[in-house]
Amino acid sequence: MRASRVRRKLADGQPVMITKMNTADPVICDIIGLMGFDCLWICQEHIGLDWEQLGNLIRTAAMHDMDVMVRVAKGSYSDLIRPLEMGAAGLMVPHCGSADEARQIAQMTRFHPIGRRAFDSGNADGAYCLLSPAEYVKHANDNTFVVVQIEDPEAIPQIDEIASVAGIDGLFVGPADLVHSLGAPGQFDHPEIAHAVKDTAAACAKHGKAWGMPVSAEAAVNVMEQGGKLLASGADVLGLTAYFRNVRKQFEVLGVQFTPKVS
Repeated sequence: MRASRVRRKLADGQPVMITKMNTADPVICDIIGLMGFDCLWICQEHIGLDWEQLGNLIRTAAMHDMDVMVRVAKGSYSDLIRPLEMGAAGLMVPHCGSADEARQIAQMTRFHPIGRRAFDSGNADGAYCLLSPAEYVKHANDNTFVVVQIEDPEAIPQIDEIASVAGIDGLFVGPADLVHSLGAPGQFDHPEIAHAVKDTAAACAKHGKAWGMPVSAEAAVNVMEQGGKLLASGADVLGLTAYFRNVRKQFEVLGVQFTPKVS
């Protein structure tokens, strides 16, 4: 059974490099794995991947010893545990608004003695019943990481208590939704982001939890100086659009005409 690369690197005090996929093509996942990223962020909150597509991406990532972190839809406990049963090492739960909600998430996603996750070892994470129940529970608890997103003003006063919850492994600041909820969409220099980052860094240091956020290489310096280890940067769609925009630019210089729908 695979051990979580993210858990291993965090235990060694190393930063974790995460990148995002918005598409469902395993070839792109394969390329990202070949590049040596630690973790692939796949989104079920905003993107309509079906379960078969998700399973194919998880298996492709595993060939490169690359973890998959699935940002789940906010729904029933099945929406949280099904990606884990398919072999995803990590979950990202959006819009965690309180410590009570964090405790509920831990209860649903972690096995005894941490929580009461629903038990079924007949899937990929249980080696299709090849592990004993005790082995399954231990391996899952030791190699699963659960991250909650701080992206609402209501969560900021509770950051310390959220970080203290057993079974929650990390906090992830979501700047886009946070400033949007403050009525300032796109204003990433909003002082409340710096406030949330500072409080998250302090709380995670206090309680021994990981934290991170989306970053550029330049912004990562500040995050790492504050102890941030979960560094998410880039996405397949950003890379593809930048590449083809550059191709277009080079040929426009030669007089070739394009008919773009967007600039």
